[in-house]
Amino acid sequence: MSANEVASKRIPVTTEIWESLSKLKRPGQTYTSLLEEMIALKEEYDFMMHLEEIEKKGDFISLKDAAHELHLDDTA
Repeated sequence: MSANEVASKRIPVTTEIWESLSKLKRPGQTYTSLLEEMIALKEEYDFMMHLEEIEKKGDFISLKDAAHELHLDDTA
């Protein structure tokens, strides 16, 4: 991303949010880097929540039973 692209984007936030972001940012870290890190953490969190939901609602069988149903356990 070029410096021009970074400079042309604005995200309006409240003073409270700006202060919170400033506290999270490490010395020398850009806001772009901070936001990238936050996005990655949110995506990971969402994925883990999705897996937990699948685990709660899912109907699972053992790998051995699945292999049998798919005829993958037969030896020639």
